[in-house]
Amino acid sequence: MNVFCRTFPSASSWCRQSQIYAACQLTTSHLSGKIMSKAGDKRPNLLEGKVSPPPGKRRQISTTTQKTVANFFTPSSQKLPDPIKWREVNGSLLVGRFSDFSPKQIHSADGAKIKVAAFDFDSTIIAPLSGNKFARDANDWKWWHPSVPGILRSLRDKGYVLAIVSNQGGINLNHNPKLPKAHTKRLHDFKSKAAAVLTQLDIPTIGIYAATANDVHRKPRPGMWREFLSDSDLEHDDIDLEESLFVGDAGGRTAEGKLKKDFSCSDRNFAANIGLKYLTPEEFFLNEEPRVFLRVFDPINYVAKDAIKNGTVSVELFSKTDSLDIVLFCGSPGCGKSTFYWKYLQPLEYERVNQDLLKSRDRCLKIASEYITDKKVSVAVDNTNADPETRAHWVHLAKKLNVPIRCVLFTAPSEVCEHNDVVRALNHEEMNPEKRNILPKVAFAGFATRYQPPKLEEGFQDIVTVNFQFEGTAEQRQIWSHYWV
Repeated sequence: MNVFCRTFPSASSWCRQSQIYAACQLTTSHLSGKIMSKAGDKRPNLLEGKVSPPPGKRRQISTTTQKTVANFFTPSSQKLPDPIKWREVNGSLLVGRFSDFSPKQIHSADGAKIKVAAFDFDSTIIAPLSGNKFARDANDWKWWHPSVPGILRSLRDKGYVLAIVSNQGGINLNHNPKLPKAHTKRLHDFKSKAAAVLTQLDIPTIGIYAATANDVHRKPRPGMWREFLSDSDLEHDDIDLEESLFVGDAGGRTAEGKLKKDFSCSDRNFAANIGLKYLTPEEFFLNEEPRVFLRVFDPINYVAKDAIKNGTVSVELFSKTDSLDIVLFCGSPGCGKSTFYWKYLQPLEYERVNQDLLKSRDRCLKIASEYITDKKVSVAVDNTNADPETRAHWVHLAKKLNVPIRCVLFTAPSEVCEHNDVVRALNHEEMNPEKRNILPKVAFAGFATRYQPPKLEEGFQDIVTVNFQFEGTAEQRQIWSHYWV
C-alpha cells in the first residue's frame, strides 16, 4: 500500500489534474465545434498511463490559443468584455470589429499604398463541422483547411490588411420582439461564430462585414467594400490593387468530373467590380490550378461600340406615323420600356399610361381614353402586356376610339432585365428618377411564364422590335457596366 502511494499521486491531486485536463479538452472541443465527451466514453486506464487523446485525434491541428485557455480559467468577474464590437449600417449590414481597432493601425508611415487581402466567410475561411451544407448552430464550424489560420497570420506579417466580406441572406436585422425565436437565433449564432473565428485568428486589423439584405451591400455590389474603406479611413486610390486580392468560393466554375459547379459567380464579379485579383480557396490555400469558369451575363456585351468611344449613343428607333394612335409596349420588367418612352416617345408628345402608377388596368384604360378623346393626344402604354388576353383590352379600346394601335416589342433576355432592375433601384440619383425598388425574382419569372410574342393578327398596325443595347452617358455607362446581380 505504501508503495502504491509513493508511485501515484494522491486522490485529491489526481482529481485536480483530471479536472484541468477535462477543462482543456472541453475548451478545445467547444471552440472547434465538437463535444468530445459522450455518455459511455471510457476514461484513461490509470495503470497504463494513457492520459493523451487517441493517436487519430492527436494528429488534428488545434487552433486553440494560450490566451483562450487562460481565459477559460479566469473567474467570470475578471474576464474581459467581448473583444468584438458590433454595429449595424442602414438596417442591413452587420459589421464586427475588434473593440480596440483604430484606422491608424493600417496606415503606413511612409504613405505607401495599402495591400488588402479580403475573404469570403463560409466555404472559404470556415466550413460546417457537421458536413452539412449549412451550419446547424454557432459551434458547427471548422477551418476550411487546417492551413487557413496560419496563412492568414502570414499575410498580416507581410503587411496586408485583412477583411471578411460575406453575404448572409438568412439573417434579418429587424429587431422586432414579436418575431419567431429562430429569427433571433440565426443572428446570435452568426455573431458567436464570427467572434470565435476572429478571436482565434487574433489579427487586430481584421473585420467582418455581413450583408443581410438584397441591397447595395450584397456581393457582387460594392457596398461592403465602400464601408470597409470608410471604416479604415481609406480611399479607393489608397489601395495597391496589383498586390491586393479577394478569395471566395463563388467563382462561376463549371462542373468537372466529380467537382460540382459553383452556385454563382458573385465573388469573382465582386473582385472585378473593385479591381482586385480573384482567387478561389483551392487556388489560394492549396495552390491548385484554376478551373474553367463561366459568367452567365457580362454587361459589357450590351454596350454600344460607339458609346464606348464617345460616351453616348443615340439611335432613331421610332417615328410617329399617325396623328393619333396607341403604342402598346410588350416586354419584361427591366427591359427598358420606360427609358424608351422618355427618350423616344415623350419628345413626340405621347402621354404615358403605367399600371404601376395608376394601380389597375381599368384605371389605365379610362385615362388613356380621356387622353385620346378629350386632349387629342396619343398614348404609350408602358406595361409588360405579356399575353394576347391582356393586349386584347387595348386592341379593343383602339377599335372603339377608331385609332390605330402599334406594338413595340422589347427582346432583352431575363438576365439583362434583372441587371437593369438592380442598377436602376440602387442608383437613384443617376439612373432612377422614379425611385423604384428592386423587384423580386418572381416578377421576371411570372412574365416569362405568361409571355407569348405579339402578332399582327391580334390587330396591330405594325410591330417594332427593340433589341436591348445600353445607351447613356460615360458616367452612367461606368455604373451600368459593373456586375450587380
